[in-house]
Amino acid sequence: MLVRVDLLTREYPPEVYGGAGVHVGELVHALRRDTDVEVNVRCFGAPRDEPGVTSYLVPAELVSANPSIATLGVDLQMAQDCGDAQLVHSHTWYANAAGRIAQLLHGVPHVVTAHSLEPLRPWKAEQLGGGYRVSSWIEGGAFSAADAIIAVSEGMRQDIIRSYPRLDPSRISVIHNGIDLDRWRPTSDDDLVRSLGIDPDRPSVVFVGRITRQKGLSYLLAATERLHPDVQLVLCAGAPDTPEILAEVQAGVAHLQETRTGVVWIDRLLSQRELRAVLTAATTFVCPSIYEPLGIVNLEAMACGAPVVGTATGGIPEVVDDGVTGFLVPIEQANDGTGLPVDSERFIGDLAAALGEMVSDPERAKQFGAAGRERAERQFGWDRIAARTRELYATLL
Repeated sequence: MLVRVDLLTREYPPEVYGGAGVHVGELVHALRRDTDVEVNVRCFGAPRDEPGVTSYLVPAELVSANPSIATLGVDLQMAQDCGDAQLVHSHTWYANAAGRIAQLLHGVPHVVTAHSLEPLRPWKAEQLGGGYRVSSWIEGGAFSAADAIIAVSEGMRQDIIRSYPRLDPSRISVIHNGIDLDRWRPTSDDDLVRSLGIDPDRPSVVFVGRITRQKGLSYLLAATERLHPDVQLVLCAGAPDTPEILAEVQAGVAHLQETRTGVVWIDRLLSQRELRAVLTAATTFVCPSIYEPLGIVNLEAMACGAPVVGTATGGIPEVVDDGVTGFLVPIEQANDGTGLPVDSERFIGDLAAALGEMVSDPERAKQFGAAGRERAERQFGWDRIAARTRELYATLL
């Protein structure tokens, strides 16, 4: 039976700035290999050339509005156009309203994939102001009425249950994020790495991510001060949530650069080849997040043969096999929704210790990296994830 699915998302290639956009692009590609599924993508932004993809701009009257209101302006257009779909599948709060309205307007099932949760990101109020209350309202309403919810990790499933205790847990399925193992692979290119300001002959700790509270950059900068001066810190970091957090990171990087060499900050979006080369050259990848539903970037690092030092929170322990593909850094977190470490100094110290142990033994780090690649191949291929998603659709039709 041919299933017609409208997939609703803010991000879609080439306009991708986070893990949700990567997920959507890969999921669509994998689902379209199934001849029984017709996927139409409805996304934000500039027109795309790809067949089956329709993009939407913020209505002119709302361009200067609070971002949450501008988002609703796009969502209304998307929902109106879903009339031919048999099922709609929304990703992140940005598209959840489109999915919920299409569900009501057209009488079709609505599937939500939870990549993050607004109740666990209170710092978004810094970015959205009162719009954070609007985004939380959108997400809560969509989740409560969704026919099915996909959590990208078991950790995320538990967070959904805690954040929305009135939800029936049986409606929540765990389908992990995945990785394209052909596109993400070890790529050794010392000349390319040097052109980016990185010395391939020195040990390096690599971070890749947006500049946002949840990514834990401030803790990483503090931990780096405790590492041997030969260790490089490579920050592939951009897209700051607010000018204030950008200023904090700029100050922290400047402070490090006063006391050590090898602090490299790349604030542009690297090409995939460039990023593969950086990850392949890394002694270790680091994910110091205090909130991370899964972390596709950890899978990208593992697929490139880099070991991962990650915080033992969210879905990271479902990706990193502690002592086999990397190290998990323990963290005791506040229960007020912020996820902040109860003892910041202890977390920074434990992070520094794990990084120090990894970079002090490059041969073992390589063994961890090889094990990480094998784990990515075994458990996180997109074909498996698309098949499970297709099976979920079938239960709703």
